[in-house]
Amino acid sequence: MHEAKHGFLGMLGSLDCMHWTWKNYPVAWHGAYTRRDHGKPTIILETVVSQDPWIWHAFFRVAGSNNNINVLNQLTLFNDVISGNEAAMHFVANNSHHTRGYYLTDGIYPEWPVFVKNFTFSSDSKKQRFKVMQEAARKDVERAFDVLQAR
Repeated sequence: MHEAKHGFLGMLGSLDCMHWTWKNYPVAWHGAYTRRDHGKPTIILETVVSQDPWIWHAFFRVAGSNNNINVLNQLTLFNDVISGNEAAMHFVANNSHHTRGYYLTDGIYPEWPVFVKNFTFSSDSKKQRFKVMQEAARKDVERAFDVLQAR
């Protein structure tokens, strides 16, 4: 479906984290779950979202000192990849044969083969076009977060 909507062969979804304000937290835990940059207790939601926006994977963790990267290290999402039980996927992009799907991410994620991050800046017209398409596809996860936070 990602290919039909966004033109990305082999894309499994958009991956991102959000800090969700924890309204009914136990008052005694206020300090332990409040990061200075947020000022309120939060929990972290890391999701993989498709274009409809359907949440295919959700992982909650308490914030504390957690951020996108150390939450990523706790994910069960990649257990199948690590154990060799991932679903087979075959596609050709840029004349290269690929056997593993990938997730669109923002720049904070590490350089892993399963992550496709955006270019920061390029004067190359192909890279500029990719940047526009990738940013449009990444809006899927932002829309899902907006729906979850709607009041």
